Amino acid sequence: MDIQNKDRKAYFIGGGIGSLAGAAFLIRDGGVAGNNITIFESLPVLGGSLDAGGNAEQGYTLRGSRMLTLNIYECTWALFNTIPSLTDPNTSVYKETVAFNERIKSNSKARLIDKNRAIVDSSKLGFSMANRAELLKLSEASEEKLGNSSIYDWFSPSFFETNFWFMWRTSFAFSPWHSAVEFKRYLHRFMQEFPNVETMTGVKRTIYNQYDSMVLPLQVWLKSHGVNFLQESTVTDLDTEYGLDKNTGTEKVVVKNLVYENKENKETITINDGDLVFYQNGSMTDASSYGSMTSAPKHFTKEDSQGWALWEKLANKYPGFGRPEVFNSNISQSFWESFTVTLKDTAFFDQMEQFSGNKAGTGSQVTLKDSNWFMSFSLNQQPHYKDQPSDVQVFFTYGLHPDRVGNFVGKPMTECSGEEILRELAGHLKFDYDVVFANAICIPCRMPYITSMFMPRLKTDRPLPVPKNSKNLAFISQFVEIPDDVVFTVEYSIRAAQMAMYELLDLDLEIPPITKFDKSVKVELETVMKAFH
Repeated sequence: MDIQNKDRKAYFIGGGIGSLAGAAFLIRDGGVAGNNITIFESLPVLGGSLDAGGNAEQGYTLRGSRMLTLNIYECTWALFNTIPSLTDPNTSVYKETVAFNERIKSNSKARLIDKNRAIVDSSKLGFSMANRAELLKLSEASEEKLGNSSIYDWFSPSFFETNFWFMWRTSFAFSPWHSAVEFKRYLHRFMQEFPNVETMTGVKRTIYNQYDSMVLPLQVWLKSHGVNFLQESTVTDLDTEYGLDKNTGTEKVVVKNLVYENKENKETITINDGDLVFYQNGSMTDASSYGSMTSAPKHFTKEDSQGWALWEKLANKYPGFGRPEVFNSNISQSFWESFTVTLKDTAFFDQMEQFSGNKAGTGSQVTLKDSNWFMSFSLNQQPHYKDQPSDVQVFFTYGLHPDRVGNFVGKPMTECSGEEILRELAGHLKFDYDVVFANAICIPCRMPYITSMFMPRLKTDRPLPVPKNSKNLAFISQFVEIPDDVVFTVEYSIRAAQMAMYELLDLDLEIPPITKFDKSVKVELETVMKAFH
């Protein structure tokens, strides 16, 4: 007898945005009962990489912040248009976000700053004719031809000194050794942003950080539907075997048991016929570590966290489940460091607003292009946390080259305390440290795998959301294969979850298609004109 969807049980391994979205799709579109859904999360809080913590007294923390747009991210906004806002239950998170961005518009006037603290005229992208030809060649190459090549395989050294590279790179966190395929995908997916790369007018923000503005409303909605959250609980193993798929008559991988551990005990859950398992394989923020004003973050690896162990076990056992070693074996090419600064006075914001010509929330990203650490930062509209006091300001910063010795502090960023990092930033901006950061708390965060999904790879190195040889197990993360879409986005995780859920439930529903701005004559013309500016 076919099981009814309302009677199915579903288990999500990992509490990131992909799992939260997947649970919402099961309830909203699949008719699965919320109390039959369980989400396991190793950390005390949900949200995965979309986290936010701390407080005004000890300092706020934010490991990262994803760039959002409103004219793409089709699956994301279609979902959040059905999730009520926490500030106004009569409107959705999507409509709330649209209204906020109508009120606070981005138009950066200081996108790049050079070593003399001069604002660079970044409207000029700095391409030579050879650079333009190289960019066109890569953007038109097939993914089969690009293979597992790196970005630097397709460009001459001069390309990596252009204003375009500095801006495109820091908008999306690319490095020259990253995947040429991913770089090409970004060129196409965000082609509509190419003409405005220096002003970043297409970049949109949520009212608060993305944990407070996106994760919390979704979590509250799921709780209201009875979803079970098991935090500080780690799934350590899946008992799998080959079983007959009655629909296809073929042998497929079937999860029979799920094993998890928490502080109290170790439990085994039987996965019955018709039940589903969704796994967030891999993690960009795995093995993260925090420092303080007086100490640098510790250097952790996957051996310390065991965050990749389950995927490695599955991949070693079954073809088609991906190759995690492609993404987690080279920390030196996948890590960088971020830091969150909590301010008890307005001195830094005042001086930065006067220097840049942008009020907080309107300037988008500022990149110190000659910084050895290659630092970028942005001043968001305040408050950035829902519980942030009115006399406190917070901003987020990161360095893409944390292994290099600073320009003003004589050691690598990874060996620096929060105070030393702030002294480096003040040196670049020629601000008096004792004036702008006298009452500051800076908490650095080292993330060894933050750009691991950008590592050069082949198409087969990532599993499909539902591998062809899987019956009841799906993968929903930044490490699955979705044609044409781009990793390191909220959209990628949510699209993967929607694809996986619809396929496992065999739902005849349309997934929002990827908007093809790169096929618009207007966008193509504006892009070419910008490239020759």
